[in-house]
Amino acid sequence: MDEITIPRPDDWHLHLRDGAMMEGVLPYSARDFARAIIMPNLMPPVVTSADALAYRDRILAALPKGMDFTPLMTLYLTEGTDAADVASAHASGLVTAVKLYPAGATTNSSSGVRDLGKVMPVLEKMAEIGMPLCIHGEVTDATVDIFDREAVFIETVLDPLRSKLPELKITLEHVTTSNGVDYVMGADTNLAASITTHHLIINRNAILAGGIKPHYYCLPVAKRESHRLALRKAATSGDSRFFLGTDSAPHVDPLKECACGCAGIFTSINTLSCLAHIFEEDKALDKLAGFASLNGPAWYGLPVNQEMVRLVRREAPVVWPDKIETGDGPVTVFDPLLPIHWEVA
Repeated sequence: MDEITIPRPDDWHLHLRDGAMMEGVLPYSARDFARAIIMPNLMPPVVTSADALAYRDRILAALPKGMDFTPLMTLYLTEGTDAADVASAHASGLVTAVKLYPAGATTNSSSGVRDLGKVMPVLEKMAEIGMPLCIHGEVTDATVDIFDREAVFIETVLDPLRSKLPELKITLEHVTTSNGVDYVMGADTNLAASITTHHLIINRNAILAGGIKPHYYCLPVAKRESHRLALRKAATSGDSRFFLGTDSAPHVDPLKECACGCAGIFTSINTLSCLAHIFEEDKALDKLAGFASLNGPAWYGLPVNQEMVRLVRREAPVVWPDKIETGDGPVTVFDPLLPIHWEVA
């Protein structure tokens, strides 16, 4: 097959940052994606409906003229979050979901949740109104190995939460392990998972073998090869509980290439090309539309995009710039470490 046409995809997990960085990266998402769930971990975070409205307005103001893109806003869950404000923001259509960061789990997560009991009133209200909770599923206990933090979170936090509040609709974001895949597949209702582009392509060797490669460092960190293969099997299976969330997370190079580099990989620019390669390689191009375009809208209760996107397989590999320039500085583009022949026509 040399080309495929699918409904215009959505990105169900995206970091746009703010200011000059946002202006630099936003066009790459808006070019290929109709909508995106926008992460709220700014400094300071997007906690209230007023914060979300102001951030949405900044995104739309930065959108290049002629581009059609809808930011789907989220609120950053804190132990002081007001349940009434959350419900009002959801009822108005301003906010699509709430994001739970365990405090200290990833970039700009210090304001996150330390005691789940303190946010139960908010979660109960969300369950009542059918509002999804997006979860960064890792424990932050320093005694737990970083490669085990997702599996431990599922066992000690997620499963008890779902037992206590089974009607709460939960997205386990950027799942990275076979444990996560199996857990989602074992759930009857109210649980789905997003999968990133880079976790379908790289394993932990990309970060550590032959020297430390900071531009492959992300959180949750890439795991061993068996986990990557489990993710690919889930993504290409056609199971509607799995969908694309790029977790594209730009940082300028000086903040990546330093003694304590930031976690995040910028993939918005080449995600669709990489996905077409993966699905072709796994003989599942007929499942690409489900993963990229259909499953996410069904989960979040939104219509499928009517516009179509055509991907074409070229004879020569597609070439992307090594870096893009933003007003804050250069951002390195994700290198999939293999030739990619698919591009958006």
